[in-house]
Amino acid sequence: MNLSDTPAARLPQGDVRLLDTPTAQRLLNDLTLMARLAYTVKDGTPRLIPVNFLWNGEEVVIPAFADTYKVRALRTRPDVAITIDIADGPPQALMLRGKVTLAEVEGVLPEYAAVQRAGLGQEAGDAYVAAIDKPGLRMVRIALRPTWVGVLDFQERFPELTPEPVLAAQRTMME
Repeated sequence: MNLSDTPAARLPQGDVRLLDTPTAQRLLNDLTLMARLAYTVKDGTPRLIPVNFLWNGEEVVIPAFADTYKVRALRTRPDVAITIDIADGPPQALMLRGKVTLAEVEGVLPEYAAVQRAGLGQEAGDAYVAAIDKPGLRMVRIALRPTWVGVLDFQERFPELTPEPVLAAQRTMME
């Protein structure tokens, strides 16, 4: 249910064109935010973990160290869900689903270095990356090209089953 008739408000949840909405772009391009990665482990139970990420315009890239629990689980079960959200002001949430691809590399992934520099600052990020970039370091590039996208901004886009009294109150507040 939507309060406005903008093109973004008319796109159904699940439509990958939602990646181009202002809310999605704001969340995807803010390197200070953490994403939450949901995946299934070997015993069939779910896991939800915070991860650093980088959006390259086509994929959400999650850099990881090789041979971690999440990498082993994703090799077996690549179906994931990712949420990137903020709660300040009206909440905003970007929800993504699909299958990840994994590529193992020697050394520090460029995406990992970029995220560290964004979070720590250029100088401290460079120092940290140099400190870990030793022979034998292996990293895995976890990449998701979303096949399902959902956006909630609680101004134009609300959960589909938002009760009518809540929507009515929102319409009153926007007048």
